[in-house]
Amino acid sequence: MGTLGFNRAALINVGFLESSNSTDYIAMHDVDLLPLNEELDYGFPEAGPFHVASPELHPLYHYKTYVGGILLLSKQHYQLVRPGQPALLRLQMCNGMSNRFWGWGREDDEFYRRIKGAGLQPVPCPVGPSLLSSRLLVQTPACDFLAGSGTSEELVLFRPSGITTGYKTFRHLHDPAWRKRDQKRIAAQKQEQFKVDREGGLNTVKYHVASRTALSVGGAPCTVLNIMLDCDKAATPWCTFS
Repeated sequence: MGTLGFNRAALINVGFLESSNSTDYIAMHDVDLLPLNEELDYGFPEAGPFHVASPELHPLYHYKTYVGGILLLSKQHYQLVRPGQPALLRLQMCNGMSNRFWGWGREDDEFYRRIKGAGLQPVPCPVGPSLLSSRLLVQTPACDFLAGSGTSEELVLFRPSGITTGYKTFRHLHDPAWRKRDQKRIAAQKQEQFKVDREGGLNTVKYHVASRTALSVGGAPCTVLNIMLDCDKAATPWCTFS
């Protein structure tokens, strides 16, 4: 089990970096959140980031700025590469997730502030006719949503509609008692968890791959990575346990 705490955000960054160049989007998916409704859309989020586990459907988290649980993003949106920017600036808009969140929770809230600062805003679905204005209404089987005019500044975050199972849409298996050590917060960490990390992310995550295991799930090939994260104890002393 090691001496380091759990770091969901850093592991998502690693998943992004280790994924094949042939993949065009990622699913940031909590392992303890199981979908129960087959009408949920896991398809490519062509119009923009798609929050599958929206506050209207998640069994526990109902605040409007929640973007955790299950979030689908194209690789471009995860980095937020904007047209015309030099290569060295391409990761500065969103830069994946912060690596400072050791232990359970808060990394999703920080990521919301990142994507909001990069020009992404939640849009409830369906969208009423009064909101169309000069934008384009795109329809899919899962959701009607308002799309921007094509400029990166107008990207929005989409959520499902037409799902009638409400808070019973998912089974949530999370039990804090299973990993009590990941619930602990030391004094400095309590303050830091409410700040936006403007420096760290995809470009600062440090790790090595301990092993790779090839599997087949439902006939689809997949690879399970055993990741060993590195921790800068000077910057985040709360990453380890005494």
